Amino acid sequence: MSNSCMFTMAMYRPHPGKEDELAEIVKEHVPMLREEGLITDFTPVTLQSADGTLIEIFEWLSEEAKDKAHTSPKVWPLWEKMMKVAELVSLSSLPEADKPFPNFKRVTL
Repeated sequence: MSNSCMFTMAMYRPHPGKEDELAEIVKEHVPMLREEGLITDFTPVTLQSADGTLIEIFEWLSEEAKDKAHTSPKVWPLWEKMMKVAELVSLSSLPEADKPFPNFKRVTL
């Protein structure tokens, strides 16, 4: 088992008209992961793609912590709320993905 930390980029493309609802859910996400002891003290960064996708960058404490989030009785219900208002997308789906130095808007939630 590895104990090394790892960064992740979580990308949430809001359904039409659900941008504000998504922002409120994302605002809860990192504090909940931190409360559950799943992420490091790294200050997360939230960015926005030109298509409105929110990109949340944070650091998992470990691979095991990431796996634990998927069975957490606190985290999973928040993720379910998120999936009702947004599509989870890949980095390659972003309009900026074809650029060697993509730029994104920084968002404060």
